[in-house]
Amino acid sequence: MERFTIFGRPGCGFCVNAKRLCEMKNFDYKYVDIWEEGISKEDLAKSAGKPVHTVPQVFHGNKHIGGFDDLQEYVANLG
Repeated sequence: MERFTIFGRPGCGFCVNAKRLCEMKNFDYKYVDIWEEGISKEDLAKSAGKPVHTVPQVFHGNKHIGGFDDLQEYVANLG
């Protein structure tokens, strides 16, 4: 299975929840602190192919999943 990438920031509870979900499912994931890496929401929007207003923003491989709620739904549908 391809790696999940979670773009988040410090103090974000939904970012923590996204990491926990990946850990619970034993998914390979990488967490990227957007503040530490100097990544803007505009940068994320370019990668996502649409405007983003919140974090986390989660990708599975190159596929944009969305935020935490979207990740929960995506994981539930993986079977």
